[in-house]
Amino acid sequence: MLAAEEGSVMRRASVPSVSKQPDFAVITDEEAEALARTTVNLFRAWDLTDGEARVLLGDMDEHTWARWKIGDIGPIDRDLRARMAILMGIHKALRTLFTEPARGYKWIRQPSVAFGAYSALDIMVRGEITDLVEIRDYLVTELAVH
Repeated sequence: MLAAEEGSVMRRASVPSVSKQPDFAVITDEEAEALARTTVNLFRAWDLTDGEARVLLGDMDEHTWARWKIGDIGPIDRDLRARMAILMGIHKALRTLFTEPARGYKWIRQPSVAFGAYSALDIMVRGEITDLVEIRDYLVTELAVH
């Protein structure tokens, strides 16, 4: 409770200062550009359509996606950096779970009981960043079990 009334005197609860930012890893512009190039290559390995790729990248404009595919990467905002980092987490988990990379690349399209007979890609193309997180978290859990 931020304020409590005591008789006719109002007291305010102390709120911790937020002036010091926590030490979270920041993706630099150079790292973001490298992530973008890697994401394009990953999407080729996953055999995504342009539409699927653009949805996974937060409904990226088709002209921007076309530029990315030829290596012309422009400014990348914070949300897009986060999406790409999550996608790399999915890729890393799949590479760990499957010794043959091709099996991991194909896995994203295979229906799964874990997703109610939908594929991981079906979940991811719903378009929300939380859908990407759901798949990454599922794979991280699978890694912990194995």
